[in-house]
Amino acid sequence: MNEPRREGSVKVLVPVDGSANSDRVIDQLLAELAGGAALELVLLNVQIPVDSGHARMFVAVEDVEAYHREEGLQALKSARNKLDAAGVKYRWHVAVGHIADTIIRFAQEQGAGRIVMGTHGRTALAHLLLGSVASDVSRKADVPVTLIK
Repeated sequence: MNEPRREGSVKVLVPVDGSANSDRVIDQLLAELAGGAALELVLLNVQIPVDSGHARMFVAVEDVEAYHREEGLQALKSARNKLDAAGVKYRWHVAVGHIADTIIRFAQEQGAGRIVMGTHGRTALAHLLLGSVASDVSRKADVPVTLIK
């Protein structure tokens, strides 16, 4: 799954959740690639862990892992289909954890030079009250973060 990095390319972490916002991110990156950008794409879907002690009492660890993987693959499906149709090489991963923290940690582990992700375009008041994964990542990441609306 690891391919050698193209000379001068930038490794881009692309967190996706299967939404229309994620599709817009992929469309933007495809446009950048068509314009000659040298990008190495790494797709990431982060699943929220099943933390309930009750669930863990009745469900095998393997079943929980399979659930996370299936849900992650479903969330990655649209992005992967778009990239496959365009003939773009990429890598993909499914992780489990707190979403923003997992994205940031994964970017560090992968040596990403950039994170490109969607934003849900909340109103200013809702954003102020609720915060968002995108704003957490852009605030805490130590690499440039591009947010696509």
